[in-house]
Amino acid sequence: MSGDEPELLSGGFVNVVVRVGDTVRRPVSPSSGFVRDVLGFLEHCQWPGAPRHLGFDDQGREVLTFLAGHVAWEKAQPAEVRSDQGLVAVSRLVRQLHDLTAGSDLAGDQEVVCHNDLSPRNTVYRDLGDGLHPVAFIDWDLAAPGSRVHDVAHVCWQYVGLGPGVDIAEAARLVRLIADAYGLLARGELIRTILWWQDRCWRGIATAAAAGEPAMVRLCALGVVNEVRAAYQWTAEQRLALERAML
Repeated sequence: MSGDEPELLSGGFVNVVVRVGDTVRRPVSPSSGFVRDVLGFLEHCQWPGAPRHLGFDDQGREVLTFLAGHVAWEKAQPAEVRSDQGLVAVSRLVRQLHDLTAGSDLAGDQEVVCHNDLSPRNTVYRDLGDGLHPVAFIDWDLAAPGSRVHDVAHVCWQYVGLGPGVDIAEAARLVRLIADAYGLLARGELIRTILWWQDRCWRGIATAAAAGEPAMVRLCALGVVNEVRAAYQWTAEQRLALERAML
């Protein structure tokens, strides 16, 4: 492995992730075996939308390839990240992932393998000559077999930023744009699944923090539980308008 000095990577709220040369080192998690298999499968498929798993270092950390580009982990972002073109490109990247894993052993008895944490902060963007474009997803710790609508719903929540202060007409248009770009068939489940994600997220963080899990305690201190709960309440209030956009 490279002898370069480690560089702490920004945006890691849960895990301490460092860059060493052209690699990324991150702590092993209970899902590391499945993640290794998923990334190996995607490498075999020659899909460029994920890092490559290179094994483990002498400290027991996972070693992944470093994907150069802009990771949109801060709230203030270039316009391309939330542009129509950016959302369409993200949706098509998710569709590629799902189509590759559909029917695979990794998907098991589910439709596909889902990333389950798709957001701008887990997306690598590169300037391809006409501005930033999403090219890959990182942070695969939550990857698991699931339904296509799960990832699409997470994209709608996180990339559109559904929550207080968002214009409902524009939000509804963008949710429809994402569903169209992906080619989602289960449209009747989309808004319900967004609400499921939001409710599951804030409750999960709050429960883990109450149990003393350090990473979740940090998230609570940052106000994440209140932020996600407010997003859930806003989405619930705007549910009908969002569902009408699916018709």
